[in-house]
Amino acid sequence: MPLSSSVPELTQQIFDPRNMMCAVDVRQGRYFTAAVLFRGSVSPKEVDEQMANVVNKNSAHFFEWIPNNIKVGICNVPPKGLAMAAAFIGNSDAVKVMFTRVTDVYHAMFRRKAFLHWYTNEGMDEMEFTEAESNMNDLICEYTQDHGSPGGWEDEE
Repeated sequence: MPLSSSVPELTQQIFDPRNMMCAVDVRQGRYFTAAVLFRGSVSPKEVDEQMANVVNKNSAHFFEWIPNNIKVGICNVPPKGLAMAAAFIGNSDAVKVMFTRVTDVYHAMFRRKAFLHWYTNEGMDEMEFTEAESNMNDLICEYTQDHGSPGGWEDEE
C-alpha cells in the first residue's frame, strides 16, 4: 500500500473495504458508528470536511437515525517514519456475516465434540459451550434486525 500524504487519501484508505481486518464486505451493511484517529500534522477542519464528505457520499452505508456517528481524534505527533497516519474502528451490521460463518464452523466442530476434551479436562462444562453458542446466536440476531430507523426496535417492547 502506498504511503498516504494527505487527509483525503487516508480517509479513502480507511473506508476502503479491502483494508478491513475482518473478512466481511462492509458495503453489504451499514455503520452504526465509527471512530477515526489521525496522527501527524493534519488540519481539524480538513478532517471534519472529509468525514462529512464520506457520510454524505455514502449515506446509504450509515444509519441516519444516529447523528454524528463518526468520532474523530487527532494526535499531532506522527508515527515514526511517517508524516501522517490514520486508524479506524467501525461497528457495521455487515459483521453478522462473519459471526454466522464462525458459528457454523463452531457448530460443526461441537457436534463432533472436536477438541472438547481439552476444555473439559481443564474444568469447563459442555453447557458453557452451549451457552456461548446461544450468546453468539443472540448477537447475530441483534445485527440481523431491521435497524433502518429507531422504530426498528419497537417490536421488542
